[in-house]
Amino acid sequence: MCRSFRSKSAKQRGFTLIEVMVVVVILGVLGALIVPQIMNRPDQAKVTAARSDLQAIATALEIYRLDNFDYPSTEQGLLALTEEPRQEPLPRHWSAGGYLKAQPKDPWGNAYHYDRESAHEQEFDLSSFGADGRAGGSGSNADIGNWVR
Repeated sequence: MCRSFRSKSAKQRGFTLIEVMVVVVILGVLGALIVPQIMNRPDQAKVTAARSDLQAIATALEIYRLDNFDYPSTEQGLLALTEEPRQEPLPRHWSAGGYLKAQPKDPWGNAYHYDRESAHEQEFDLSSFGADGRAGGSGSNADIGNWVR
């Protein structure tokens, strides 16, 4: 019985230090290649969320137009979707519950920009200035607007 116990443990061998080091190096190389790809995804997710928000806001603006026969003025802005405007042009049939639950913020925490006079052959311009919160830029700092598909 003791003999079989010894022979069993002699057959069981662990990993050598070299084998463990090879596995660690392989994992390190994979990590160095994959992690930068994964780290870039949050910016892409925020851009996608901003585009989705712009579509939802544009839909609310369309409903506002159907109720009031025109879009809010630039001065009234997106606030007209959550609070009844008190300045001209006054809405004819503003919905008592509003058109959005709250004033929308882009995924970076900045207000969306609305301009009734479109510079892009749209009914209105609706945009986010991206991660940097300033007009222009590239990558995650690029402007995201309803005129870009």
